[in-house]
Amino acid sequence: MNKNISRRNFLKYLAGATAATVPATAILTACKGSPVPGNHIEGESMTMRTNPNTSDIVSLLGYGMMRLPMLPEGSKEDPQTGLFDQDMINQQVDYALAHGVNYFDTSPVYCRGLSERCTGIALKRHPRKSYYIATKLSNFDNRLWSLEESQKMFENSLKELQTNYIDYLLLHSTGGGGRDPQTGENLSGLEVCQRRFIDNGLTDWLVEQKSSGRIRNLGFSWHGDYRAFEFLLKLHDEGRYHWDFVQIELNYLDWFYANEINKSNVDAVQLYGELEKRGIPAVIMEPLLGGRLAKVNDDIATELKQRDPDASIASWAFRFAGTPTGVLTVLSGMTYMEHLEENIRTYSPLNPISEAEHEFLMHIAEEIYGEKEIPCTACQYCMPCPYGIDIPGIFAHYNKCIREGNRPQSSGSPNYRKLRRAFLIGYDRSVPRLRQADHCIGCGQCLSHCPQQIQIPSKLFHIAHYVEQLKQDRML
Repeated sequence: MNKNISRRNFLKYLAGATAATVPATAILTACKGSPVPGNHIEGESMTMRTNPNTSDIVSLLGYGMMRLPMLPEGSKEDPQTGLFDQDMINQQVDYALAHGVNYFDTSPVYCRGLSERCTGIALKRHPRKSYYIATKLSNFDNRLWSLEESQKMFENSLKELQTNYIDYLLLHSTGGGGRDPQTGENLSGLEVCQRRFIDNGLTDWLVEQKSSGRIRNLGFSWHGDYRAFEFLLKLHDEGRYHWDFVQIELNYLDWFYANEINKSNVDAVQLYGELEKRGIPAVIMEPLLGGRLAKVNDDIATELKQRDPDASIASWAFRFAGTPTGVLTVLSGMTYMEHLEENIRTYSPLNPISEAEHEFLMHIAEEIYGEKEIPCTACQYCMPCPYGIDIPGIFAHYNKCIREGNRPQSSGSPNYRKLRRAFLIGYDRSVPRLRQADHCIGCGQCLSHCPQQIQIPSKLFHIAHYVEQLKQDRML
């Protein structure tokens, strides 16, 4: 895509373009937000979408079970669910189901390995046909790349979720890099994808499980090496495998700016376009970019509020993610009841983003991109760091200071002393000193795990150097 043209003129340009990377029909359909006939179920509060492969009626809001509520500090750990508040999880799942949410997304690695268990406990209390369970083959560790170990992971998911079938099973985070288990050599995302899922016969086995009814829909989620995304779609095109759905990151910042923020990423407009032209339903993750699009700076928040005083900041992002008609469901990790309530209101029913609003959000995205925040979504895939560094916490403080204007650029900055003090005190309060950026040794173990492809060690070195300059009061 030509990033030099005006975002405001993009639709006009695309309508007349004949060599666009993504089909014009895909983009225009997404931006107009006109519903696919039969896609919106009349008479229901929650907007529902129909899966064309199984005719499942799926809620547009999906419940991401990745950031489950924790017990209050000082509580005794439960022997079964650890520090996760199962009573609150049950309450929120009950509320979600009562208000039309029926898609629950989990993984063997979420919530310290306890998300599936907590999810299974909450859902088992309801009729099995009243909800859809999505979980993943999260065999990231190269010791789990064998067919036998991956099969054990799948069987354990059934056990933890207390079910005998999975509605939506994903090959998890295809495109992420790794290391050769024998040589320790770094492998590309494409090579790891082939070894984790194809060369070991795992996907063939999963197809067999689908035929026997133990899996109802088979798909994959993608981060990282775009060649892995292309490779898996090629297998679909050739008829070797049929992907019933694909999970991608989509939000109004990533729509055009994913590649500009990180050159190894791919713009969401392109990812969505590839799925749309094949008729593969898209499941959306990171509609808020780990909360980043709900915590914009004051100037941007003011613009959004002036445009619609009654709309929350987060609702803009959720409406954007739900507007493309090829989207089956939009996942949100809702830790608190108020988040669940607000998101249900946004999608009950969805008010699709108009072309004028789309244009406005592209302007907002351009402003956010100009802030140059670190694109961390706090997914925790990089954790635990073997040296104890709180990577998401460090990035969260740094980004927060950018948004709030508390990052002094030089000793000549207005209010330099006040800003310097706010940054340093906030840093020590947010991140314990032994877990701060200056303790990074650059081992690089985090790199292959980051879905956003952030060059984590170099970012940590930069922050450590910046903090040291502030401490020594040597800002130029």
